[in-house]
Amino acid sequence: MKTPQKEYLQSAMFGFNDALVSTTGVIVGISTGTGDKQIVILAGIVTILVEALSMGSGQYLSSKSAHQLDRTAAFKVPLMSGLIMFCAYFLAGLVPLLTIIVTPISYARNAAIVAALFFLLILGYAKGKIVKVSPLRSALEVFVIGGITTAIGIAAGRIFAI
Repeated sequence: MKTPQKEYLQSAMFGFNDALVSTTGVIVGISTGTGDKQIVILAGIVTILVEALSMGSGQYLSSKSAHQLDRTAAFKVPLMSGLIMFCAYFLAGLVPLLTIIVTPISYARNAAIVAALFFLLILGYAKGKIVKVSPLRSALEVFVIGGITTAIGIAAGRIFAI
């Protein structure tokens, strides 16, 4: 079984990364497809709330299942992992949403992308420091993987524009 610290780090990384990528993809994809700021904000709020709850509860249930399989009676670790996942997703999801809220829609897409990519770099750098690997290499890895995924969301918005 993983140590609690490893499980907590995994939950935080997954939550922050997933929110930056998926929320940005949804927000930018929808804004590319509609251009209606109110719809984009609604989609962002719904995405953040539903996904943060889904990711947090999913992390709790999967962690609890693993602890039950190993016959460890640790209730605290799965609960904390779920809460960390929820908080990480919720906080990181605010990054692209806030750029949409505070900037005109014509600039908001680019601002959301830049903000998300910037925070992916920070996330990767911090992860590198925490796990004692090259922070720059870690930052670039998270940036590239997140950037490609975000680009796919943008492309989907353009392809399926209404």
